[in-house]
Amino acid sequence: MSKTFSRLAPFIQEYIYNNNWTELRPIQDAACEVIFDTDAHLLVAAGTAAGKTEAAFLPVVTVLYEQKPQSIGAIYIGPIKALINDQFERLNDLLREADIPVIPWHGDVSQSHKNKAIKNPRGVLQITPESLESLLINRCDDLVRLFGDLHFVIIDEVHTFMGTERGCQILCQLARLANLTGKQHRRIGLSATLGDYLLAEEWLRSDTDKPVMTPTIEVGKRNIKLALEHFYRGDEASSGQVSEFSNYDRYIFDLSKGSKCLIFANNKSQTESIIASLRQIALSENEPDIYHVHHGSIAVSLRQVAENAMREKNKPAVTAATLTLEVGVDIGNLERVIQLEAPMSVAGFLQRLGRTGRRGKSSDMRFVCVEDECLPEAPIFEQIPWNLLQSIAIIQLYVEERWIEPFKPVKYPLSLLYHQTMSILAAMGEISPGILAKQVLNLSVFKYISQDDFRLLLNYLLELDHIQKTDKGKLILGLAGEKITNRFQFYAIFPENLEFSVKHDTNQIGSIAMMPNVGSQFGLAGRNWEVLEVDFRKKTVNVKSVEGQTSVFWRGGSGVIHTKILQRMRRVLCEDTEYSYLQPNALKRLQIVRDLARDLELDKNYVVKLPKGKCVILPWMGTVAFRTLERLLNCFCRDSLGIKSIGGANPYYMTVRLPKDKVEGLCGEIISLGEQRIIPEHLVSDEEAPEIQKYDEYIPYSLLRKAFVYDFLDLDEVQGLVRGW
Repeated sequence: MSKTFSRLAPFIQEYIYNNNWTELRPIQDAACEVIFDTDAHLLVAAGTAAGKTEAAFLPVVTVLYEQKPQSIGAIYIGPIKALINDQFERLNDLLREADIPVIPWHGDVSQSHKNKAIKNPRGVLQITPESLESLLINRCDDLVRLFGDLHFVIIDEVHTFMGTERGCQILCQLARLANLTGKQHRRIGLSATLGDYLLAEEWLRSDTDKPVMTPTIEVGKRNIKLALEHFYRGDEASSGQVSEFSNYDRYIFDLSKGSKCLIFANNKSQTESIIASLRQIALSENEPDIYHVHHGSIAVSLRQVAENAMREKNKPAVTAATLTLEVGVDIGNLERVIQLEAPMSVAGFLQRLGRTGRRGKSSDMRFVCVEDECLPEAPIFEQIPWNLLQSIAIIQLYVEERWIEPFKPVKYPLSLLYHQTMSILAAMGEISPGILAKQVLNLSVFKYISQDDFRLLLNYLLELDHIQKTDKGKLILGLAGEKITNRFQFYAIFPENLEFSVKHDTNQIGSIAMMPNVGSQFGLAGRNWEVLEVDFRKKTVNVKSVEGQTSVFWRGGSGVIHTKILQRMRRVLCEDTEYSYLQPNALKRLQIVRDLARDLELDKNYVVKLPKGKCVILPWMGTVAFRTLERLLNCFCRDSLGIKSIGGANPYYMTVRLPKDKVEGLCGEIISLGEQRIIPEHLVSDEEAPEIQKYDEYIPYSLLRKAFVYDFLDLDEVQGLVRGW
């Protein structure tokens, strides 16, 4: 064992011996040195299964054991409750002999457990951002007693928070805690997928004067097994006889049959659909039902059944999941991950790849893309297999460059500005406008918000009766504001899901977003249900199980795709490189679209003419840049080119209808936009007020326009790209 081992608390040393560890991992050694020998924050950036959790907790728990804080000594913040529950089991096992309590705190934890922690605040508090917000509001008078001797804050899966309003919320919460207690804690961020360490370090140290140290560890070469196959939707299995199952469904069934397999999909509907299909195939072949669904609308009990099935040794289990199993919930040793269609990011690909290949085994991930077959005379944008190109581009960006998306800081988190303003008022009861402004605007996430901006917001909230001014000139919550802050949904900065709860007898199945009718059928948890009764007041649906397969759909948009992915997709389309992981169908489909690209000279052309005064723009820009280009065309080219309509699919292609004599000039007009001096504010009209985030409806229109321009558009990037056309 290393020298570091001797510095760990005795009970930790015993735990290591009892679990037959032969040595500490390099990242654990390095993390201990930072915690024991410096006063810095710590960023632990290492691959999945590298021992990040222990790298944080071994030294942290040792410090708590030696220094015995007089309050809660460490806070662990996790992005989802399932991860907190999972880490609780691991920590509880470690700390059982140490008399250091581990306190899980979220919506599923009973109030009696929480009351014990409030009465005797010690040990490690495991909490979500939303539950921490509740504490800041409802336990304001107890915060010094609860956290007055707080030493550490550990933020797990830190990449899921950076560049989001939820991440900004955490930074506000930690700064408010430090201000209230008068003590600066140390922060530890954990992540397997970081694109820019300097950006991450800057984020982690926000509102503090401590540096961040990120140990660099030599990592051995990772063995990865990759395969990518392609199908056309609706193709029947070619087995010499008519089959009700498509080639696509059959291929996934064969890939996952008899194994421990996790299937990732980009939305809930895909998880439901594939598990329903796999279950039907298994039934037709008298194979056991080993299939589960895991996403945010599935009941907690059923998600736990899926997790337990995946952990159970030597028994096959297949679970289709969304983001809920992308983060580090322990689900044992997976044999394979299947990705349906392309993930949205390289970071997502790495997170999902990292679910396999633990304990020295190779990581095994299979991509399966599907598209509708189209006729040769279909427009070009329908003939390009976007998911196939995106999958290849994401794989190549990691394999060739080890590139991962850097996050983009939010400049104007106005929904959070409203939220934190109301949260502070709810906690304090009453406060002078000057002190409120100081408390809010001193938070680093609001550094771009001016005094005038904040004054404008406060005056607007006075008009809405969200806040009121007392006779002494202090601010308090108004009646309308109290209605919002008194709901438990207020603690979350992300929008709430207005879904119907689904019950079978007394068992909770999950929830659906659609409005159900008695007698209608839908799929949920990979099974088919018929509606027996609907209680619209309680938003509950009673169902019975029925045979067959139907679909259920949830609202929700796609994520943000980085421009570098689109640029790499263009290279995939135009180069001749053969990728060893492509399976026969995928190889054939890529060759077909490369022939098309060569015929149309897509290595040079960004605009392709279509019949009847229509053309398609292939800008190869990411989601934000694509959105900006669309606005540029609307604002600066609609009149000059006589544009009649603009359509398409962000970020892949844009269709434009204009007079035939103007088609030739479209590309030149776009290139000229790169040379013009355009003020970003000109991309949003005075009548617009885009409401995107949860509390945007309570923000003055002029501020919403500013936020949209600087956080949801990127004029500089677009102008730089089109100058290269």
